[in-house]
Amino acid sequence: MWFTNAEQFKSQCGYEIDGFWYPRVTKIIDIKSKPALYKYYADAASYGEANAQTKKSAEEGTKIHEAAEKILVGESPQIDDDIAPSIKALKEFLASNNIQVSPEHVEKRVVHLDHRYAGTIDTLALIDGRFGVLDIKTSQAIYRDYNLQTSAYMAALQNEFPNLQTRWILRIDQARDCLICGATLRAKGGREKIRQAAKDKRLAYALARMCDDGEHQWSEIRGQIELKEEPYWHQDFDAFLAAKRLWEWENEYWLKRLGYI
Repeated sequence: MWFTNAEQFKSQCGYEIDGFWYPRVTKIIDIKSKPALYKYYADAASYGEANAQTKKSAEEGTKIHEAAEKILVGESPQIDDDIAPSIKALKEFLASNNIQVSPEHVEKRVVHLDHRYAGTIDTLALIDGRFGVLDIKTSQAIYRDYNLQTSAYMAALQNEFPNLQTRWILRIDQARDCLICGATLRAKGGREKIRQAAKDKRLAYALARMCDDGEHQWSEIRGQIELKEEPYWHQDFDAFLAAKRLWEWENEYWLKRLGYI
């Protein structure tokens, strides 16, 4: 990203906490290459179209994210029709799983004084007797990249919460399923994407042939909920610190202007 002045860089890339400026976790990990995102832009009709879809997708994800945080602490927010299947699935999931969240832990700002970075966690949670960081995602899958972000939060919280044990990704999404071949149709940001049911290419091809000329029979939109635990975070944190060093190298000019380095 191009910055026109130090104040713009400062406001977009970090937080001011107790008179000191710290780079933001999510900005630091943006330095990592994202091949899937590049392919998304490459497959679009134009950069402008892809950018508009990405923005709309982010807005939809934010609505799910904000509603989920309120539901986790026992509130009953107004739910828009376009995200209703996701939220219905979340409520059903919470009804059958023991997840406890306190309001004071939602959108909690954290800072690592030694490594000099800050971030905002979604929440801390107690799940089946284990206490840890819970991060909410609205993506179509749980990606390994999320481990960088959550490891940074785990490290920053160690002094304040010595009983912190683990971390989870809670994925909340929605899609249609093909009643014939099992493929999924995910519409987000105004763009529809079909995903085959099988990862094996030969099996996926065989299943796809069950729907001649792509004439799938789609179900109603259904919510998708996935909870994944990743208790071992130290190696991921080493990778995060390496990304931070690269990010500092990339942004050396502005960081010097701010007196950070």
